[in-house]
Amino acid sequence: MSDFVFSEHSVQEMKRRSISQEQVEEVMRNPQQKVIGKHQRMIYQSQITTEEGKPYLIRVVVDQEVMPIVVITVYITSKIQKYWKTS
Repeated sequence: MSDFVFSEHSVQEMKRRSISQEQVEEVMRNPQQKVIGKHQRMIYQSQITTEEGKPYLIRVVVDQEVMPIVVITVYITSKIQKYWKTS
């Protein structure tokens, strides 16, 4: 997907958290959910299952107010219930 770019911070966080660029691009292309976060930033998120069978949520925080869209940060969490919107 070429209509977004990665901030330097997001690249550092992907490395630190062992999240691949391919995983982030997949969430950006096909998010299971989009929710509004702090500072009116959009969060693209999708649930994944690790090779060990553990469920996680990848969250990609973006600034959609600029073009191309900027990926601000990326993280992975096991706290799916905390962030997943069911309504």
